[in-house]
Amino acid sequence: MTRPQIVSQNKSFGGTQYVYRHRSAETGTDMRFAVYVPAGGGPGRGFPVLWYLSGLTCTEENFTVKAGAQRMASALGLIVVAPDTSPRGEGVPGDPQNAYDFGLGAGFYVDAVREPWAKNYRMRSYIERELPEAIALDFPADMTRQGITGHSMGGHGALTIALRNPGRFKSVSAFAPISSPIDCPWGQKALSGYIGEDRQAWRAYDACALIEDGARVAELLVDQGTADNFLKEQLKPELLREACAKAGIPLTLRLQEGYDHSYYFISTFIEDHLRWHAQRLNA
Repeated sequence: MTRPQIVSQNKSFGGTQYVYRHRSAETGTDMRFAVYVPAGGGPGRGFPVLWYLSGLTCTEENFTVKAGAQRMASALGLIVVAPDTSPRGEGVPGDPQNAYDFGLGAGFYVDAVREPWAKNYRMRSYIERELPEAIALDFPADMTRQGITGHSMGGHGALTIALRNPGRFKSVSAFAPISSPIDCPWGQKALSGYIGEDRQAWRAYDACALIEDGARVAELLVDQGTADNFLKEQLKPELLREACAKAGIPLTLRLQEGYDHSYYFISTFIEDHLRWHAQRLNA
């Protein structure tokens, strides 16, 4: 990994919204990520870090431009990191049919093992190991106080990354997550394509299966719109509710009447999530 280089920086609510580029050893490509840093950080003062993982087709820009998180992140003193969803660039394979739900923009936060995906599609290792090292090195971040959230495919990523890394994240939430990729068309396409047909290997990338297999987090907050077009076929929050109930994991599942899958939904409830994370990260 090379040291991150600034692509852009903009003052926002007293802090700064950055976009960086760096060469990733995991993906073998240039990767971009956004970081919001509140004012007042410096030597000896580390801010808590909240990770936000975006959904299908998105880049780091969707969250930073559409979610409206900067005002509350500034007020609460949170660094917010929003990485890209998948590797990109010359030579990186996409979906042969140019579908939106596989390949570019659809990394699913997995480490692929099938060719031709295995070389570049290593978003699990990039998010779990490589990028946190860069954040710890180059930003006023207190890495003992991390939270994670995400939307849709990114909600799946947030849940599974937290469950696979017990103790790393003091707070975990999600917006309309893909609760069980094993049990929905998006997940079945992605996991068979990247991992292969061994469904046992898929369980490492399914929140409900991880919980069933013994993984735990302290508690979860999930918001889900009732007018979401993907609710019944792809997202299936009832499966997450059942898994958490059986495991004794406190889950606050808020069904938001009339809200869809868009960033209008996310921007409506992002401040709730930021406050929820800040309470736990500052406890």
